[in-house]
Amino acid sequence: MPKLLWNRAPSTPIATLVLAHGAGAPMDSPFMETMASLLAESGVNVVRFEFAYMARRREEGIKAPPDRAAKLLDRFQAVMDEVRREGSTGPVWAGGKSMGGRMATMLAAHPDRVPDGCVVFGYPFHPRGKPDKTRLDHFPALAVPVLICQGERDPFGKPREVAGYHLPDAVTVQWIADGDHDLTPRKRSGIDPQANLAGAARQAADFIRGRASR
Repeated sequence: MPKLLWNRAPSTPIATLVLAHGAGAPMDSPFMETMASLLAESGVNVVRFEFAYMARRREEGIKAPPDRAAKLLDRFQAVMDEVRREGSTGPVWAGGKSMGGRMATMLAAHPDRVPDGCVVFGYPFHPRGKPDKTRLDHFPALAVPVLICQGERDPFGKPREVAGYHLPDAVTVQWIADGDHDLTPRKRSGIDPQANLAGAARQAADFIRGRASR
C-alpha cells in the first residue's frame, strides 16, 4: 500500500483533512495534487491515501473496479485512526473527491466512526442521467457539518436536482461557477479553471475554520 501523502500548512493548521480520491483516479491525480496544495496554503493539513483497489492498479497495472463500501470505509477509518495516533493537533476531518467524498459522508453518518466534519468536492448525488436514484440514504444520520463544493454543470447533481432533495441542515452546498464534476468551467465561460479550484479550497478552509472556532 502506498505511503500517506501529506501537504502541510505553513503555520499551525486549523485542522487536518483526510482526503480520499474518486473512483477512477489515484491520490496523486492532478485534481488531488492541486486541491491538497491549495488547502494547505489556506491553513489545512491534508493527508491523502489510496483505497486497496487503487493500490492494486498502481502495483499490477490492472484496472479493477472499486471495492464494496464496507471495505472502502474500513480503509478510510484505518487512515483516520493512524492520523490521530500520530498526534495531529486540532480537529480531524474526512473528505474526498466524488466517491471518496461519498465515503467520507458515510463515515460521518456511522455512530462509531464520526470525524469532526466533512468536505466533498463533487458529490455523486445520483448515477449519471438518473436523478431519481439518489445516494442519500445515509444523509439523515449526519451529525457533523458537511460542505459540498459542486460544479453547476455536474452530471451527478445539478442545482435544480439538488434543490429537490431536501438535504439535512448539517449539509451546506456551495456551487462552483460553470464547473463540471472536476469543478472545471467551459472555455467559453471565461472563467479561469484554477480560480474555480482555488475558490473551492478557500471555501472549504473557511468552512472548517468557522466550525473549529465554535
